[in-house]
Amino acid sequence: MSRSVKLAVAGVGNNISALHQGVDYYRHMRAEGKDTEAGLGIRSASIGDIWVEDVEFVAAYDVHPEKVGKPFSDAVFAGPNNYPLLDVPLTRYDFEVEQGFTQSNLTSELAMAHVVESLRKSGAEVLLYSLPTGLQWAAEAYARAAVMAGVAFVNCTPESIARNPELLKLFEDAGVPCVGDDLASHLGASIVHRTLLGLIAERGITLNSTYQLNFGGNEDFRNLRDHGESKAESKINALKQEGLNTSKVQIIPSAGYVDHLNDNKVAIINFEGYGWAGRPVTFDLKLKVQDSSNAAGVIIDLIRIAALAHRREMGGFPLAAASCLKSPACGHEAYTKEEFAAAFQGLSAASEMTAAQ
Repeated sequence: MSRSVKLAVAGVGNNISALHQGVDYYRHMRAEGKDTEAGLGIRSASIGDIWVEDVEFVAAYDVHPEKVGKPFSDAVFAGPNNYPLLDVPLTRYDFEVEQGFTQSNLTSELAMAHVVESLRKSGAEVLLYSLPTGLQWAAEAYARAAVMAGVAFVNCTPESIARNPELLKLFEDAGVPCVGDDLASHLGASIVHRTLLGLIAERGITLNSTYQLNFGGNEDFRNLRDHGESKAESKINALKQEGLNTSKVQIIPSAGYVDHLNDNKVAIINFEGYGWAGRPVTFDLKLKVQDSSNAAGVIIDLIRIAALAHRREMGGFPLAAASCLKSPACGHEAYTKEEFAAAFQGLSAASEMTAAQ
């Protein structure tokens, strides 16, 4: 029998709204006897003994005045969030969104003690970090709080946590999982770009140049206009593979904020290359997705991997999560696809065996 994953979240934005509603969407499907194993927008209905609908929200932290002090179930729909309301009965969570770390309280021992004690009292097994890009100080603060509370940490952002040797060692020494960095969206620009770059190399096309432009209408795109450096670096990390010269790749994480797109994202990917006898090969691709659904479809796997690693007392970075991330610890080039798959299957199989005992 599966055991619910008690989840705390740092940041109550669109990704969390999509995750909260999506968990109930699949819970409702199963309650009606529909087969979630058949897919319907998820890669894995269950990982080990944990199903999508086994996630339970228990604590949340934010700094936005429209969210702090509000019941979680109300805060996820407060502005500037603009993820659509799904037509599904939603679980009511009345715990209040708590004041999170700010640059003014960052050095306060009381602020750290409050978050650590809150995590412990909530019974959280996993802390999901999903604040806006560009807040390295905040990501580090929540990571340290997670270690102190003995809670697995999942970093959805491009801030350097699992890639930071000092921070990663803290998790390893404490026997606490650290899953990061930067989620690779369900069917996002990075995974599409990476796949097509691999195809070009496989077919013998010589790459001359390639670019990726992204724009959308949620707060992430507004923020990335001014804080896109770490995101651009992480997107380049996601493309790295044997034989690819990334100096020929240009990526703009937020080529524009277009408010009427709401939570939709548009990516334009261009390739210029040379084929037989130096003849030019050019193509352009346009990808349009619901941005936060695209994130939640991977976040759900990262949470479950973190929970399974936590239950097995695996400290540090769990290799099983690497294929879900743009910038995993040590980088994609440090591992093979076979190693990713074996780690994922091993973690999942071990939890199934434990559940059956």
